[in-house]
Amino acid sequence: MKQWKLAVSSADEAPHTAPILLQGDICSNLRAAACLGYDAIEVHTRETADLNYSAIAQTVKECGTKVCMVITGRLNTEGRCNLIDDVPYITKAAMDGMKQYIDMAQKLNADLVVGWVKGNIPPGGKRDKYMDRLAKHLRELADYGAKRNVKLNLEVINRYEVNVFTTAEETMEFLEHYKIDNCYVHLDTFHMGIDESDPVTAIQRCKGKLGYMHFADNSRRYPGSGQFDFRKILKTLDEIGYVGYLSVECLPEPDGQTAAEKASVFLKKLFEE
Repeated sequence: MKQWKLAVSSADEAPHTAPILLQGDICSNLRAAACLGYDAIEVHTRETADLNYSAIAQTVKECGTKVCMVITGRLNTEGRCNLIDDVPYITKAAMDGMKQYIDMAQKLNADLVVGWVKGNIPPGGKRDKYMDRLAKHLRELADYGAKRNVKLNLEVINRYEVNVFTTAEETMEFLEHYKIDNCYVHLDTFHMGIDESDPVTAIQRCKGKLGYMHFADNSRRYPGSGQFDFRKILKTLDEIGYVGYLSVECLPEPDGQTAAEKASVFLKKLFEE
């Protein structure tokens, strides 16, 4: 039986419409995740958050659950920054904020997700120009992260939300074309259910470059509540040699605690097969 590493989404606070299951400070979320059988939490936060790193380290030591990933979306959704904007001070703020996130991840012994903060190409914009700009900024951030042992993971998000990196193929082509070291692909089963013709093919395409996985069922509720074939997904991940975390990032329905518990029970049963 493969020993998969299981993580769960967490934040200090989040609306019920967000795919966040544990809410509270990082230490309390670590303890809650440990009680539910998770190996780690991913942390959705601002780059300016004032964290008590010594208390977090002590909690990790006590409960055995760690922070595996820092999620950077709030730099865009709250801070209105992105890495491809035509306004120079916006991209500069995005770069400064992302370096703060990398510093945070280093202190937490975690890696980084690059999602919404990458930006969207404006209507009528020349795609090559914006992708060149994105590559330039990601290369600088990836180098900054490499010096701090922090990996960057580019999140593949469905086409109804973004217009950059909506499929595994597009994301892999970008990484292969620009040859950015220390930069990996982050897949999410919910988004894959919208834009990938076949999740198995999408996972196989990322062999050697898959850095992170989000698990949610087709309705974005907890894994096991819907139609996705997680056995097939796990089998494919095993076949390509994926060794990263499987993080449950789904809607908190009926509530976050229940969804996290049901996801953990369901996935661990599959792990035993």
